Amino acid sequence: MSWHDYYRRRDAIDAVLRQAKRDPAGPLPRTGVFASDRDLLLALQYKWSLILGGHLRVQLCETDGDELDAVTRAWRAAADAQPTLRAVLDAHLGRFPEAAPVREAELRMLAHAAGLSETGDSAEQVTKVGLALESLLLGAPAKARAGCPVRRLLLPSA
Repeated sequence: MSWHDYYRRRDAIDAVLRQAKRDPAGPLPRTGVFASDRDLLLALQYKWSLILGGHLRVQLCETDGDELDAVTRAWRAAADAQPTLRAVLDAHLGRFPEAAPVREAELRMLAHAAGLSETGDSAEQVTKVGLALESLLLGAPAKARAGCPVRRLLLPSA
């Protein structure tokens, strides 16, 4: 990606978020930069991951040993800094099952950073723990979150 492409994508994301302030769950605006809503949402998820990761690094460096509290502060700081981005992701990401691997990686990062997983835990177990933690942070039960693209992890296998 060239610098020109980077700036076009960044500006398009900023424009989408400005417009989405009015109705984060509404239709996503066409940008002319992203080929589809899926591509736009993956770019928004990447932006969120960068922001969350930055907050996690700061909070974990400043923690007195309570990783769960540090992760909670980091997640809330990221959500407070980017409420529209968080709301758009919560409203739309579940429409795209192909985004699940990206979401699962983020959830595992939360679980690991909070000290809620151990070496030897399966990726599925760690993802479930991360989903439960995120659900607590969002204030909604994991099973009730209709927009969750990794909900299949919580449902019994058929």
